[in-house]
This record gives sequence, C-alpha cells and structure tokens, in this order.
Amino acid sequence: MSRFHGVVLGMALGMAGLSAAWWAWESRWDSRLFAPKAGTTAENLSAQQAWEFLSGHPDLQVLDVRTPGETARGMLPGARRISWGDPAFVQELSRWDRSRPVLVYCQGGYRSRKAVEVLRSLGFNSVHHLHRGMMAWRWAGQAVTNGESGTAPSR
Repeated sequence: MSRFHGVVLGMALGMAGLSAAWWAWESRWDSRLFAPKAGTTAENLSAQQAWEFLSGHPDLQVLDVRTPGETARGMLPGARRISWGDPAFVQELSRWDRSRPVLVYCQGGYRSRKAVEVLRSLGFNSVHHLHRGMMAWRWAGQAVTNGESGTAPSR
C-alpha cells in the first residue's frame, strides 16, 4: 500500500468514526429532547412527514432559526425567521401562541434542536422539528418560498 493510499484509508476510517460518534450522540440527544411529557407533543419529523404536517395544519406556526443569508436562498412556506443567534430570540418567541403547533427548522438540525428546547421550556404544547432541516427538505424536493418575501413556492 502506498503512503497516499494509507493516508486516504486513515482519513476514511477517521470520518467513519466521527460519523458513528455523531449518530450516537444525536440519538441520545433526540431521545431526551423528544421524550414524552404529559399534555405536550414533541416530534422529530422527516421532510415528508413535515410536509404532510404543514399541509394538514393551517394553524401551524413555522419557525426558521437560520440567518438572513441562509433564508435569502429560500424558506418553508409560511415560515417566519427568528435567527438562533438573535439576542431577542426568547423575547420574540414569547409573543407566539403557545397553544398552536410549531414546526421549527434550521439548515441541518443543530440550531433547531436547541430551539426545540427553548420552545418546550416556554410552554409550547406542540413542537415539531424538521430532522436534518432545510438540507433534508431540499433533498426531498419539497417547495420553498423565495426568501422572506413570501413569494410563490419554487422547487
């Protein structure tokens, strides 16, 4: 085996190890984050499940926690952006209706999981998370609106 092939093999094994560690950590986080609590719902939804939920719940509040630069490339239909890093994040969410369901997402799922924790701590009764965020949504070919303008969905 050449030195080059050894380096490539080592990198591949390292990435496989990191990937396995991430999946295990994420699984433990999800089991805690989406654990049942009396009188509340918290779900981790695939892109297809999120689309069906979005389509079937006209009272749904859709929360995009990405940055303005990210949302400029498209948002889920009906979404409102409150960036995860915004100092007024909790204050803005406290104005939302806690009795209506919320679907939250980000680009890949980390920031929106943190937002799920905040939503649940604020007493939201029905919190739904788009697993793998906008990446999964786009991979599934779901419609997005053109940035924050609310213009017609595109694929």
